[in-house]
Amino acid sequence: MRSNYIFCSTHETAKLPLYVTTVGLWEHQTETVRPGGFPDYQMHQVLDGKGELTVDGKSCIVGPGEVFFLYPDIPHAYTPLSRQWQVAWVSFNGREAGQMLKHAGIVESGTGRLGDNRLLYALERMLELAAEDEQTANRERSKQLYGLLIDLKHLLVSPFHADMDIDRLKPVLYYIEHRLHDPLSLNDLAGIIDVSPQYLCRVFQQTLRMRPIEYVNQQRVNRSKQLMFRDPDRKMYEIAKLVGFENASYFCSVFRRRTGMTPDAFKKLHGLGRQVTME
Repeated sequence: MRSNYIFCSTHETAKLPLYVTTVGLWEHQTETVRPGGFPDYQMHQVLDGKGELTVDGKSCIVGPGEVFFLYPDIPHAYTPLSRQWQVAWVSFNGREAGQMLKHAGIVESGTGRLGDNRLLYALERMLELAAEDEQTANRERSKQLYGLLIDLKHLLVSPFHADMDIDRLKPVLYYIEHRLHDPLSLNDLAGIIDVSPQYLCRVFQQTLRMRPIEYVNQQRVNRSKQLMFRDPDRKMYEIAKLVGFENASYFCSVFRRRTGMTPDAFKKLHGLGRQVTME
């Protein structure tokens, strides 16, 4: 595919929660230095050759099959290291742009690896859309972008071998599932697979995007919801104890932090009987 640069009018699409601002492909990406960053989110896919990406003073080499993401207003630069450095990209924005990236596990500027070196279908489609009806083409590009970000979590291959790590975590996850009612410390969980607490935290972050105790609390909150549905009249201190919390007040605090509402509000929302009382 030849070099192409499309500047998308955002007069209509800016009303959408996610929209494309530019999309393009350079047969040879030239050096780009942005001390003040770029106003939109960006995703670049390297198709051929190698280049160097620098973000906030940290540099890395990116080649075919790799992508790099740039958050708005973050200082960065990228420059070719080979005679030809072919790069496709899409710039985008919208109120849900950051959340869509977080869904894929991308919480800051950085790199990732795809399972396939071919140009992503959604990027190819965005580049090929005819310009006769600009508004229709830009809406379609935004739809393609949405689909791309939805699929990105599964398109990216973790450099930390996430599949192997999740397999190694299975005994820990099984233990948590069957011992939610017991105190669960980080040291206890690390001991199940004979690793250090620091290593366990790193694997949890890389595979599940959360710390081990966060995961434990998430599972405890989920279990408490099941108990509320099974027995709407059960008192809150009983539920707290059954899911491993020492007292109802702390349980309610964790529940609210994870769901945005109190257990009482959750029960009301789902029509689960009378108002619960704290004892």
